[in-house]
Formats: sequence, C-alpha cells, structure tokens
Amino acid sequence: MMEEEELEFVEELEAVLQLTPDVQLAIEQVFPSQDPLDRADFNAVEYINTLFPTEQSLANIDEVVNKIRLKIRRLDDNIRTVVRGQTNVGQDGRQALEEAQKAIQQLFGKIKDIKDKAEKSEQMVKEITRDIKQLDHAKRHLTTSITTLNHLHMLAGGVDSLEAMTRRRQYGEVANLLQGVMNVLEHFHKYMGILQIRQLSERVKAAQTELGQQILADFEEAFPSQGTKRPGGPSNVLRDACLVANILDPRIKQEIIKKFIKQHLSEYLVLFQENQDVAWLDKIDRRYAWIKRQLVDYEEKYGRMFPREWYMTERIAVEFCHVTRTELAKIMRTRAKEIEVKLLLFAIQRTTNFEGFLAKRFSGCTLTDGTLKKLESPPPSTNPFLEDEPAPEMEELAMEKGDLDQPKKPKAPDNPFHGIVSKCFEPHLYVYIESQDKNLGELIDRFVADFKAQGPPKPNTDEGGAVLPSCADLFVYYKKCMVQCSQLSTGEPMIALTTIFQKYLREYAWKILSGNLPKTTSSSGGLTISSLLKEKEGSEVAKFTLEELCLICSILSTAEYCLATTQQLEEKLKEKVDVSLIERINLTGEMDTFSTVISSSIQLLVQDLDAACDPALTAMSKMQWQNVEHVGDQSPYVTSVILHIKQNVPIIRDNLASTRKYFTQFCIKFANSFIPKFITHLFKCKPISMVGAEQLLLDTHSLKMVLLDLPSIGSQVVRKAPASYTKIVVKGMTRAEMILKVVMAPHEPLVVFVDNYIKLLTDCNTETFQKILDMKGLKRSEQSSMLELLRQRLPTPPSGPEGSSSLSLLAPTPEQESSRIRKLEKLIKKRL
Repeated sequence: MMEEEELEFVEELEAVLQLTPDVQLAIEQVFPSQDPLDRADFNAVEYINTLFPTEQSLANIDEVVNKIRLKIRRLDDNIRTVVRGQTNVGQDGRQALEEAQKAIQQLFGKIKDIKDKAEKSEQMVKEITRDIKQLDHAKRHLTTSITTLNHLHMLAGGVDSLEAMTRRRQYGEVANLLQGVMNVLEHFHKYMGILQIRQLSERVKAAQTELGQQILADFEEAFPSQGTKRPGGPSNVLRDACLVANILDPRIKQEIIKKFIKQHLSEYLVLFQENQDVAWLDKIDRRYAWIKRQLVDYEEKYGRMFPREWYMTERIAVEFCHVTRTELAKIMRTRAKEIEVKLLLFAIQRTTNFEGFLAKRFSGCTLTDGTLKKLESPPPSTNPFLEDEPAPEMEELAMEKGDLDQPKKPKAPDNPFHGIVSKCFEPHLYVYIESQDKNLGELIDRFVADFKAQGPPKPNTDEGGAVLPSCADLFVYYKKCMVQCSQLSTGEPMIALTTIFQKYLREYAWKILSGNLPKTTSSSGGLTISSLLKEKEGSEVAKFTLEELCLICSILSTAEYCLATTQQLEEKLKEKVDVSLIERINLTGEMDTFSTVISSSIQLLVQDLDAACDPALTAMSKMQWQNVEHVGDQSPYVTSVILHIKQNVPIIRDNLASTRKYFTQFCIKFANSFIPKFITHLFKCKPISMVGAEQLLLDTHSLKMVLLDLPSIGSQVVRKAPASYTKIVVKGMTRAEMILKVVMAPHEPLVVFVDNYIKLLTDCNTETFQKILDMKGLKRSEQSSMLELLRQRLPTPPSGPEGSSSLSLLAPTPEQESSRIRKLEKLIKKRL
C-alpha cells in the first residue's frame, strides 16, 4: 500500500510540475544549465544508466546516493531561503508606493507655484506694453491717414490737371496722368460713401467720356469717312491719342480701328465694284496686288501712329479678306453661268497663294473664333498630301508602286488664314466636280481605246501578269483631284468628288477589267477520245491561248492593285474630309467589285485548265476496265492530264508571281473542281475487274502526286505547297483511293464487305455504296441484300465489346484481297 501511495504521489508531482514549452524555453534562457536533471524531457532510467553503465559501477551506489541527497538538501535550503525572502516583499511594495505618491504631490505643488508666477509675469508684461501698443496703433492710423490724404491730394490735383489737359488736347501727358489717377482712385473704393470722394470719381468718369468722344472726333476729322483723300502723314496728336485710347473703354479702341480700316479700304470698294471689269475672277490678281501696295503704304505712313499691340497691318489685311470674300461671293452669284473650271481654278490658286502670303507675314492673332473656321488636317506623319505637290513624275512613280502611305517630310504649321477668302468658292465647286466627272469619263474612254489599239500583253515579256499602266494613271489622276479638292474644301465637295471616284472605279472595273476578260467557248475543238489518248496531241486541248492566259493574269494583278489602292484611297479621303462627314466616305462596294473581278479571273483560269482535262477524264470513263489484263505504267489519260497541267500552271504561276496568295487560290479552286469531277468519272468506270481496279488505283496515286506538286510544277525553285492546299488534295484523292480499294475487295462474305466499306469511307452512304456495287458489276438482286445490310449497320456504328469483334471483321481478312493490295502497294513504291 505504501508503494502504491508513493507512486500516486510521484504521478501527481509530475503532473503539477509539467510546464508548457514556452515557459520551459523562457526558463532555459534565464537560467541556462547543462545538468540533465534540468532538462524538460528528463528520463530517470537513462540518467541512472548514465550513472551506472556497468554492474561493476554499482559498487559506488552509496557515494552517488549521498551526493544526490546532498544536492536535494541544498535545493531545499535555497527554496526555503527564497520563500522566506518573499514574506516581506508586499510590505516593501506598499511603502515604496506611498513614497511615490508623496513625491507626486510635492511635484504638483511646485508646478502650481511656477504657473502662478508665470501668470503674474504675464500680467506685468501686459501692463508694461499697454502704452507701447497704444502708441503703435496711433502710429499706424496716423500713417494711413497721411497716405490717404496724400492720395486725396494727388487725386484732386490729378483730376484738375486731367480736365485742363483734355481741353488742350495734350494727349501725351494725359496718357501718363490718366493711368496714375485711375490707380489712385482704386484706393478710394471703400470711401465712396464720402460725398467728396464720390464727386471726384464722377469727374474722372466724365473726363474719360469726354476724352473718348474727343479722340473719336479728332480721328473723324483726320480720316473722314466720306473723304476721298487722306492727309499726307500721321499726326503726333493722334499717336498720343491712341495711347490714351488704350487706357479708356475698349470700345473706343475698337471704334478707332473700325473707322480707320473702313476709311483705308473705301478706295478698294470703289475700284472693285461689281460693275467694274477688274472685279471679275480673271483679274483677281489685281485685288491682291492692291492690298499688298496698301499694306506697304500703311507701314510707311502710319506704322508708328498706332501701338504695335494693335496689329493694325494684320487687321487691315483680315478686313480686306472679309470684304473680298463677300464681294466675290456676290459677283459669282450674279455671274454664275460665266464661271468655267479653268477660271475657277485660276482664281482659287491665286487666292490660296495670297492666303499663304498672309500666313508668312502675320501670326493670325487677330482672328476671332467666329471669323474663320479652320480646316482640320490629319497628322503630318500619316498624310502624304500635306506637303507641297511633288513633281508629276514623282507622283506617278509613287502611284505605280501603290505607295500612298509612303512617309513624307513634315508639313509647315497650319495656315490660320486658310479659307478666309477661298471659302467663297465652295458653293461653285460643282463646276470643278462636273469637270472632273467629264475628264474621268474621257480618261476611261481613252483607256478603252488604248487597250483595243495595243492589244493584250505579249507573252514571255515583262508585261505578262503586270499591272495595266492605265490603272496607275487613274490613281495618279485621283490623287491630283483629291489634293486639289482638299485645298478648296473639306466639306460637301469632297463627298461629291468621292461619288465621282466611286463611279469611275466601277467603270474601270467593268470596261477595262471585266470587259476584256476572254470569253469562254463551248466548242471542244473537235477532239476525239482516241486523240486524247495520244500524248503528242494533248496540247491541242487548251481553250485559252498563251496571250489570253497572260491577259487574265494581268487583269487579276491589276484588280488586286486596284483593291489595295482603293482601300488606301478611302483612308486618305477620310483624313481629308471634315470629321462630321467621315461616315459618308465608304468605298466598300468598289472594293467588292474588284474582288469580284479577281474571283472571275481565277475562275476563268480554273475553268480553262479544268476543261482541258475533261476529255482525258471522259476517255478514262469510256475505257473497258473489265478487259484490263495486267497492271502497267500510268494510263494515257493520266499522261494527258499531267501534260495540260505542265503547260498551263507554270504560265499562270509566272504571271502571278507578284500575287502569290491568288495563285494559291487558283490551285485550291482547281483541286476543289478537278477532284470531285475525277471521282464522278471514276464512278462511270463500270464494270471494273480486279486488275482494272489496281490500274485505276495506280493512276489515282499518280494524279495525287502530280496534284500535290502542282504549285511548284515546272519550277526551278521547289517550294513546299501551302498546307491548306495539301490538305484538300490529300483528303479528296484519298477518298478516290478508298473507293477503289472497296471495289477491289471481295463482296463475300457480305458483312466483311459492308464493314470494310464503312471503315474505308468515313462519309459513307447508300448512294455511294450503290455506285461502288455498279462498278463491281453486281446484279440488282445481289445489291439489294447488301444495301439492306448497309442500312442496318449505318445508324448504330459498332462500339464497346461489339466494336472489337466488328473491327476484326473490318480488317481485310481474305488472303486474296490482302495479297493483291500488298502487291499493288509494292508496285506503286517501286514506281515512285
């Protein structure tokens, strides 16, 4: 029982002394120890084994026990000392707290004493400085009073002087004095309640009003509105009066400027009245020559009279432009029937030159928002038409290359005067548009006549497949028209010109391109099946001559050039026209027209080569395939097809060298046309013997290899055919091969034959199956059961466990079929 109690005590002790890892870590950091007894994971058994590793070491057990007892006794003494030491800690803490409270009370008392002394000091300082503040306020008020009295004295004296100088017209002194009086008067705004101050302010306003009326009267006397002659030179009085006008109400300055400019241009209105000969467009140069002389005359006589910040020279030029625009618009409305396109362009050219002269001479700072609507222009970096027009030779060279987007040198800053006069011509631009309509019509007729006179491009020359020269000429003319019209207007006339462009783009596509495409004929040239089987006579099948093939390729290349350049033309028109009209620029219909020409050209090339191969395919279907006794080389009809391909394709490829993508389209369309036709004629070959089917399979493989090589056939540079084309050929010709393999397979047992058909032809159907049975020469009675079996197996393709058995049936298990197909594959490999 004692032993059990001791064990329970030990367990309770261990449970009480079990410390958390954080506490244990903290103890180890505060009291580091290497003694095993201090470790948290102390193991008594390991410790005893360490003390007594062997039986012989047990002889020292009494000594070890004594040491441990001694250590326990020391620990008890230390614990007892510590416990006793803690008995007085509470009392010492309370005593220390009381002492701290007393110290805090003493500190508060000292702080209160310091605060009281500071308040007394502040009160003392206030008493000391009270008199000083009163003196400071008195000084400040006195200074303000003195300053105000001085200003009042200056204002009163200035007003008296101002009135006296105004009566004596001493404008030079008035200009300086008036500004000073107005500056001084600003200081008295808060004193306007005082009667005397208000009276002085009213006198200043009265003096300003009198000055304004007096200056206007002086200018009216010096430059009378009805006068025909101006004085010999400027007056110093008027020059000083302009300085005063700068200070007065801005309306005075505007009135002076208005009257002076009106008087200065009065002679112009008389000389160029509507009933005068010089007023018409053919003498428009005289208007601009007159104003240039007047500007020079103004600079010499009156340049120093008006302040520079009035920009009087520019104002005179701007007002002249407004008057000229109004007068020209009036006379052109009256004599609209007399306006011819050459006369209109002459007047516009001279006017735009004059506007350019103004832009070089003046900054345009006097133009108001409502005076001129500046034409928006596209960014210089993307618009090739902003620079001065290049030489015609350079234009044609750029257009022939189709490079409307070629980077150009940056244009000078926009002309702020652009359109300030030339806007008046915009309502009459219909004359220009009608002229361009007529010129383009004549240009298209000339293109048609030149084409008929020169004939189609000659073969074996650089002209074959090249862009027709007339195409470059058309777009060069388009560019010139667009540049001209954009200089005249970017509004509705540009839309009208775009409509003209659309009209003649369509006419060019119809008359020059589509109208000159060779026409197909239905006659076959009297060729017979026997002649098709002769390789030497195969060249007679071509329906188009070499010249006609070159012409088709040339038209195709021209249509492609027109398509790309029309797209660029649309972009440039959108850059030139006003932003609000961009949506009305749309040349999609014309681009579709050129795309149609391209498709028609490709279709003609495909039809020509396809028709050349038709007799050979017909000969194939007419052959007695059940009588073929052995498999030889490729059949004569295959040789005939290859011969036609080798004759036509290199010519087309060479003439479409600049348009590789359309040559690829030609190859794809030919493959899509020839392969289905070949399969159709293949079904007509019936009945077919086993050997005949092997020969057809060999021929089919030969055609397949030729078609895969078609894009580079006859070329010294062998290029890999496009993947899209290769996919079409492989898929189509593989189907033809699978049809022949089904034909070669024995039709018994029926299940094997039907499953073989389903396996080899993924797009299998009863119609194709019926044709294959006809090729095998089976009777209708035999076909009915096979067709019924096919219908049963088609709706639910084999899958799962049934699929494994059906797959075994699909394999060509009969030994004869397997041996024949292997022999045929070996024969094809040897031939390749």
